[in-house]
Amino acid sequence: MITRDSAAFLEFARTLAPDFGPATARAAFLVSPDGFVRTDESAEDNRYMAEADAYDSARAARQHRELHRALTSVIPTITFAGDPEAPDAVFPNNVFATTASGRYVVGRMHHPVRRVEADRTDIRNFFGEVMGYEEVDLSTQPHACELTGALVVDRARGIGFVGLSERCDEEGARLMHEALGLRATLMFDLTPDEYHTNVVLAVLAGRAAIVGPHAFADPAVVDAIASLYQGRTILLEPEEHLAFVGNSISLSEDVVWMSAGADAALTDEHRAELADAGFRVESVELDGIEVAGGSLRCCVAEIF
Repeated sequence: MITRDSAAFLEFARTLAPDFGPATARAAFLVSPDGFVRTDESAEDNRYMAEADAYDSARAARQHRELHRALTSVIPTITFAGDPEAPDAVFPNNVFATTASGRYVVGRMHHPVRRVEADRTDIRNFFGEVMGYEEVDLSTQPHACELTGALVVDRARGIGFVGLSERCDEEGARLMHEALGLRATLMFDLTPDEYHTNVVLAVLAGRAAIVGPHAFADPAVVDAIASLYQGRTILLEPEEHLAFVGNSISLSEDVVWMSAGADAALTDEHRAELADAGFRVESVELDGIEVAGGSLRCCVAEIF
């Protein structure tokens, strides 16, 4: 099923057992912020990006190394070298995604400045030749589909949530749904000032959700998500939303990772709700990366 009908989606999704695959990744990869600078093209539809003078490449590189070091305490994590010809290519989850069935998917970026990332032979060869994954290449077709930036996946149930924007249209959503072999995908409109679903929605190990309700054009979509993860849905305050609390990720059954800025903005009530759902919060300082309009989850490409 792939639909805009949140009621029909919810009815079907409730019937799905958490037996689609592992709820969290077995490994992860990052791309180093080499040559890290602001690109005006990416900033056209990303309100979270700072002005050029806020970029500090040395700070970004130092914090990115600390992120790598922190994540290795949970799962094997590797970092590919950055490309100075792709100066804001620090968010590889938009370009590469994997499945537990042995596929790797290459997405189609909306902005030409970021399409060069899909052509990286080192990352493609890693998955194709080293890992032995089957390639599904969506990068040459015309529809934007920025993978797990636009699409948030509950890997346990095999369901997806796609916020439509310039970064992903309905055909792009369908292509991602098929490439990842999902059982059900809900499409919905983000508000005009939002660009990626994963900034405002996180599904944690298939059993809880963090939602920035102000980013959803239709409140019924928020209600459907909250109903699906009943009793384990954290509805963010505007300050938490802007601090990237929604750009979190679970890489194990008991930890949710977010930036230090997000951690500081998280309310005591919501921290307690996460604890009740079985998650403790771990964080890494990433303000040097967040100037590029994304946070911790955006940096992490999961390997299933």
